[in-house]
Amino acid sequence: MENKLEEQYKTAVETIKTAILQGQYEAAKGINRIQLAVYFGIGKYISLNTRKKHWGKGALKIISERLQRELPGLRGFSENSLKNMRKFYEEWEMLDAKSSVATDDLRNPKSAIPIAESQKPNSTITIVELQDTDYKIDIYDSIKVTNIKEFPIEDFFSLPFTHHIRIVEKVKNNLAARYYYIHRAVEEHLQEDRLKQLITEKAFENKDQIPNNFSKTLPDSNFARKAVMMFKDEYLLNFINVEQIGEREAIDVDERVVEQQIVQNIKQFIMTFGTDFAFIGNQYHLEIYGVEHFPDLLFFNRELNCLVVVELKTGDFKTSYLGQLMGYLSILDSKVKKPHENPSIGIILCKSANKDYVEFVIRDYNKPMGVATYTTSADLPENLRNALPDIEQLKQLMKNND
Repeated sequence: MENKLEEQYKTAVETIKTAILQGQYEAAKGINRIQLAVYFGIGKYISLNTRKKHWGKGALKIISERLQRELPGLRGFSENSLKNMRKFYEEWEMLDAKSSVATDDLRNPKSAIPIAESQKPNSTITIVELQDTDYKIDIYDSIKVTNIKEFPIEDFFSLPFTHHIRIVEKVKNNLAARYYYIHRAVEEHLQEDRLKQLITEKAFENKDQIPNNFSKTLPDSNFARKAVMMFKDEYLLNFINVEQIGEREAIDVDERVVEQQIVQNIKQFIMTFGTDFAFIGNQYHLEIYGVEHFPDLLFFNRELNCLVVVELKTGDFKTSYLGQLMGYLSILDSKVKKPHENPSIGIILCKSANKDYVEFVIRDYNKPMGVATYTTSADLPENLRNALPDIEQLKQLMKNND
């Protein structure tokens, strides 16, 4: 039995070592996809041998130590790293379209065949030839994602292995969440710590909430959660006269039209906007060092115990809006906020915004801000638009409630 295990360990070390060398060679050329495929293949090899108990207890420690002796200075193949490769394979086993690893009834290898570089995307690279079957780690073809719906192929192969491990460790049984974190990590070039923070903060679960930086800029986590829950990511302002806006050409005039119609229907707006809001005024006068500013709408929220300034934009979100809003918040906190009140919050209300982009650019601002969008009844499908009461009915309803 000991002789059999010894031969199996020798085979495992030679097999993994050869795959490592090829993977490192390809990785040195910047081919992350190849490295991931090597780890996937090694992970499968380890998984099938350890889970089916072909190897004895403590096999990964023995194999790791021998790899260190065979390849002095080798990094990334400790016992824990080998376990991570197994985890990587088992958590993404759905990507294994065919068996590229033969582990049943392993026998002594006839010969070890060195891996040759291949430019063919679907080539199979034989590492050890067995008596009746080839043992293969196919670094080009072991991960197949062609027919998996919505799978982020390019992002998956661009993400470093350590980031993959953090995701599979912390995100269980939720493919959509994994896809989300893979994409964000690649799109934003996230460091591992930042990725872990996003997962801890449940960024996927909260992605339908208003894009904001509240967790970084408000006094404590409970207050930040309250603020997130207070605002929606999209509002239906069906009382705005879209036809009147369409007659105007200058965007600043358009925004004034939106503002005036909100002011004229302020009760409806507050009912739409949230709870515990009190309207302070529009074009509220702020001045510092002789420079005047006029934010569009200013509210006070009793639940949050803070001022809330809303800037209206009739077009797409622009990063310049954040700088403008941050200036208003600085003046409000310095000149208007009472000592017992919480820091002022700013909301940009615009026609459209890329939420992931907003989350990315807003994170480095040090004042609490969020970006929401709005639609009017004219933006809705006709069947939903017809189901809504018209403006005269709404006015009569509001009058009856006064």
